[in-house]
Amino acid sequence: MTLTDSHLIAFFSVLLLISWVGVSAARKIKNATDFALGGRKSGVPMVSGTIVGTIIGGAATVGTAQLAFSIGLSAWWFTLGAGFALLVMAFFYAAPLRASKLQTIPQFLAQHFGPRAGMLSAIAASVGIFFSIVANVLSATPLVVALFQTDSMRAVAFVMALTVVYVLFGGVWATGRVGILKTLLIYITLMSAGYVTYTRMGGWSGFYAAFPAYPWFSLLGRGWGVDLGSALSLLVGTLTTQTYIQALFSAKDEQTARNGAITAALVTLPAGIPAVMVGLFMRVHHPDILPINALPLFVLTYLPPWLGGLSIAALLLASIGSAAGLALGVGTMLNRDILPAAHWKFCELHALCTNRIAVFLVMSGAALFTFGNLQSLVLEWNYLSMGLRGAGMILPFSLAIFSPGILAPKIAVWAIAMGTMATIGWKFLFPQGMDPLFAGLIVSAVFIGYGLLRQARTRVGS
Repeated sequence: MTLTDSHLIAFFSVLLLISWVGVSAARKIKNATDFALGGRKSGVPMVSGTIVGTIIGGAATVGTAQLAFSIGLSAWWFTLGAGFALLVMAFFYAAPLRASKLQTIPQFLAQHFGPRAGMLSAIAASVGIFFSIVANVLSATPLVVALFQTDSMRAVAFVMALTVVYVLFGGVWATGRVGILKTLLIYITLMSAGYVTYTRMGGWSGFYAAFPAYPWFSLLGRGWGVDLGSALSLLVGTLTTQTYIQALFSAKDEQTARNGAITAALVTLPAGIPAVMVGLFMRVHHPDILPINALPLFVLTYLPPWLGGLSIAALLLASIGSAAGLALGVGTMLNRDILPAAHWKFCELHALCTNRIAVFLVMSGAALFTFGNLQSLVLEWNYLSMGLRGAGMILPFSLAIFSPGILAPKIAVWAIAMGTMATIGWKFLFPQGMDPLFAGLIVSAVFIGYGLLRQARTRVGS
């Protein structure tokens, strides 16, 4: 594979455009609320752009092609599950969350169950989101390595620098505006890749001739327990991810929040199919490559140079944009939930500085963690991330929305804490067993069921 001037010109042109959009967004930032929520003035394009710009990242592109190279169609679960979760969010969660006029999920839980619930959920969500950031840094690294023929350490440093420009100065304005542009570029890349693979394989018949039906064309190719666990992880993780909920909080009204989530769902659902096709194509034509290199090598080898350069830039932006959006969510929770609970008091200007510093530190930590896991599967980190952030929170969170007051604060705190601990413990004790998300959900449900039963008996006795 030889890089041409056309590759590099297209690549740097896209990066300059994106950098200009991100930096120009900083002009709208006057305080921490603007940074985190865009002043609650976002329309449907900004809301959907923020969500899609984060969710269609390295996992939805590079990670999906990587897993498809290894196992086939079941790699589609990431965007399929996320898209379904966004529809659930749009029809059931968007309006009540926007009506709350809060900034974070932990604030919402603290309002219903007390400060301990808010603190625990913020910590659990931050740890879970951290692993998703790692997945995106991991998927961005081979893109830079493939383009510049450099080592992984320099590649990660380059990714870090781009992330700083992307979000550090512009917050949710940068994430939303760049998300819209990035989504357009990603869809150009994915549609082009899908067309090329389809024609070069001789249509669907070529794919079917190259692979047996199972596991390559089954959504349960890794086993029903693994793949349904992945789907459930996407559902509960998406519904409890700060960045996606933050986009709803930033909407100018409840209807805008709902329509933004619906738009994001419709964009997300089909996005994984072309990446799966690329993974299968590269399995046939380049079976000896590292799976994580499937999509980067495809766009540089099989697309015209100008489109290949644009595509590498778009894929890189997909990874760093997703990582930056998730880091923004962690920074906001640290700023609004964790530090105030530790009696850290600051004015709006200091809050803005703290938010930006938090984003930078989270990204730095993720980059360091990536060095020890360069050969791991991107989607494995994402599924673990979704389980960690959602297993303990989803049931108390949903009860607070749909049946406020039904659950005692003490029981909610125990459900959040023990559900999260069960997820982590199961992952380490039984790494080859059932999805740890199931363990977390079961434990959380047991505590909630016990609490509701005890409350019912108390009412009957009185």
